Formats: sequence, C-alpha cells, structure tokens
Amino acid sequence: MGKHYAAFLLRLWNLGDGESLSWRASLEDPHTGQQQAFSSLGELVTFLQAYIQQPPKADPSAMEPFETDDP
Repeated sequence: MGKHYAAFLLRLWNLGDGESLSWRASLEDPHTGQQQAFSSLGELVTFLQAYIQQPPKADPSAMEPFETDDP
C-alpha cells in the first residue's frame, strides 16, 4: 500500500481581548485553493480527526467540507 499524505495551510487568529479571547482557524488546500473555516479550535481538531479516519480518495487533494451543528 502506498503512502498517503495531506497538506494544508493552517491560519490561526484570535478575536476579543483579555478574558474573552477566542481562537478561529482555517485550512486551505494548497493544490486546489479550497478553504475550510472553523469557529473554534475544537472544530478544527474534530475535522482533522475525521479526515485522517477516512479511506484515501482517488484525488488526495480533495478536501471534504466539514459539517457542524452550529447555527
């Protein structure tokens, strides 16, 4: 079985100040330019955990959209 890998550009930024600081994140597929935004670091981790558990795709650069229950 061949080796599979994924490459993403990770961007992190914070909103708020002091005690109400919250982090946001986005991933960008450098091959396609497709971006995925996350409203928390927890969502980012959940996405990455789900991503690595998926079987490899024929197109390794295809990033599946992340579904969230947040409104």
